[in-house]
Amino acid sequence: MIEDKELRELFKAESGEHLQSLETGLLRLEKEPADKPALETVFREAHSLKGSARMLGVRDVERIAHRIEDMLGGVRKGDVALSAEYLDLIYKGLDAVKKLVHEAVTGDPAGVDVGAMLDILAGNVEVEKTNEMPPPATASQVAPKPQSREEMSGEPSSEPREEYRIDTIRVETKKLDELMTQSGELTVMRTRMVRLLSQVEEIAVLGEATVKQLSGEYGAGFNGGNKHNASLPGGEQLKQLVVRLKALRDAVDEDNSRLEFISGALDGGIRDIRLLPFSTLFNFFPRMVRDMARERSKDVDIELLGGDSKADKRIIEEMKDPIMHIIRNSIDHGIEPPQEREKANKPRTGKIRLSARRTDTNIIVEAADDGGGLDIELIKKTAIKRNIRSPKELEAMSPAEIINLIFTPGFSTSAFVTDVSGRGIGLDVVRANVDRLKGSIHVESSAGAGCLFRIRLPITLATARVLLVSANGATYAVPLESVDTTRRVFRNDIFPMEGRNTIVVEKRTVPVAKLADILGLPKEGQNIRRPQESGEAPMPCILLSASGERFGILVDDLLDEQEVVLKPQSAVLKRVCNVAGTTILGSGEICTVLNPDDMLKTMRKRSVTVRPEAEGKAEERKLTVLLVEDSITTRTQEKRILESGGYEVVTSVNGVDALSKLAMRPFDAVVSDIMMPEMDGLTLTARIRQDKKYKELPVILVTTLASDEDKKRGLEAGASAYIPKPSFDQKILLEILGRLV
Repeated sequence: MIEDKELRELFKAESGEHLQSLETGLLRLEKEPADKPALETVFREAHSLKGSARMLGVRDVERIAHRIEDMLGGVRKGDVALSAEYLDLIYKGLDAVKKLVHEAVTGDPAGVDVGAMLDILAGNVEVEKTNEMPPPATASQVAPKPQSREEMSGEPSSEPREEYRIDTIRVETKKLDELMTQSGELTVMRTRMVRLLSQVEEIAVLGEATVKQLSGEYGAGFNGGNKHNASLPGGEQLKQLVVRLKALRDAVDEDNSRLEFISGALDGGIRDIRLLPFSTLFNFFPRMVRDMARERSKDVDIELLGGDSKADKRIIEEMKDPIMHIIRNSIDHGIEPPQEREKANKPRTGKIRLSARRTDTNIIVEAADDGGGLDIELIKKTAIKRNIRSPKELEAMSPAEIINLIFTPGFSTSAFVTDVSGRGIGLDVVRANVDRLKGSIHVESSAGAGCLFRIRLPITLATARVLLVSANGATYAVPLESVDTTRRVFRNDIFPMEGRNTIVVEKRTVPVAKLADILGLPKEGQNIRRPQESGEAPMPCILLSASGERFGILVDDLLDEQEVVLKPQSAVLKRVCNVAGTTILGSGEICTVLNPDDMLKTMRKRSVTVRPEAEGKAEERKLTVLLVEDSITTRTQEKRILESGGYEVVTSVNGVDALSKLAMRPFDAVVSDIMMPEMDGLTLTARIRQDKKYKELPVILVTTLASDEDKKRGLEAGASAYIPKPSFDQKILLEILGRLV
């Protein structure tokens, strides 16, 4: 049975599609044996089914599918005639594959003798001897069966009937993302409805007060019903207006309640569809821990907690790399060898604890080990050696701030580089992934007692809670997950320190700056100056946490806290500094959502506390790989491998789609299958090499075609490397990519 739940579901759906296409194509060939396109289609489907099974280790399915592929290959070459008897053999093979797929997906025994089935397909055993199918029926035997009384009368039979049901539907994640966005828009609409309801309420109260005031001034004559007093013109109409306003208020209130109920149910339903248990991710690591520990002659156990906790699919996907980096570093340099652990009175076997839990507002993932912990003095020496911080700056930093230096790009306390990073290498990838998910990461370490990484993530990615502030007359949104607290600061509380304005919070110095200064907005003065006079009104200050550091921004006013839908930047404005995106407030106003990490970098640059070399490294982009593979199972598996190697991956389903994506943006390498519909990998490679601007672009072919002749064709087409799937290993792929890119 396939262990990974997501891959199991993908294989179930994909293999079902391949088998259905095979049966449809074979039925067509049975009627039209000369239909070459149909023959090519069934051959490709058998090839893809074999490749998917190979990638997931479903060897029995792979072996039979391989044999079916060979049989169809013989028909393609003209060596074998496509007779009814030959098709019967192929159908028997497909029936066996169906049972084996069911076994791989559910764990139920298939009861298939794979060796015997391969002999049958090879023609080594006569079909009649192993096939328990009844002999062909005579004409009298196939006469229509008399209808039962229930069938003739149309009444239902008491015998149970198996209903045809489709239990699952495959939906593109992109479509769920779009639904999630629209659901978020409903949340904003609900906020606007509340505002409208309050406005209607104010008008109704104002009208009611006006009627009472006029009634007091004009008495009964206001109604127009007292013949002794002059009535006020329009008095009755005003009363009717107030009555209608009250009715409108009640109607809006009712509609708002219904909208709140419907939008809440819809939003919750879509979120539930996207939720996956953390066990989907956690189950990936026990085997990895075992293998890595054995390679390094260490004894390591991993404990998994909270696998039933659920999170959004994107969070599960994006957390794979960070957790993998942390665990790899823990095994390589965190947990000591058994002999050292015994000397330190520790158990010989080291322990890694990986847990997940969900609170009302966050998802918390923790990865802890009981190794030697982080060496703060070694971190300081490394920071100085690599020009990340000066000795003077390190003296002013707290232990927590020093520990957070391990997330600096390129930071490593290891004296040499191995296939597994030392503590620090790769941790910038951890922080980048966590930041992309609008989360935060915190590190705790005790000398000799181990290290803990705590990752805090938002529950939803479609909407966000923000704090609305004003600066220079404009409204800005600050993500609430980055806000520690707010406070009022007097100008006398601000003092210069190491070239930047600073305040004291909880006996610790915290750098502060005006939001207008950070954003480069028009302003009267360049610096915050102490006033000569006292009694000035305090300024609102927001204390933020970003990249493991704390800083404050001074604003004109704190306005409100809202849940908003984040609108990503367009391609033209994708990397505007200090800006994470935009949103539309309930009032209809367009508001800029700020990026706390960028804001911290801006403050550092102006106070020159971060050296240009470190800043330059932080802006380095990931290498991008175009992955071309028609099988969704294989594509998912290879995408995971490439992303685990630190690459950004763009996927494509065939050669035509790949050429289209190549024309849209630059890539550092192409990894492609060969057997694909519309345009195969060899044709794609040749087309790439025909374009001068792609002359040096590395193209790696990963395919099940493993003969020397196939390899020769691949290299003649212009491939930079050729990896047969029978000997496929993720280390080989990443190693070749590293050399070529």
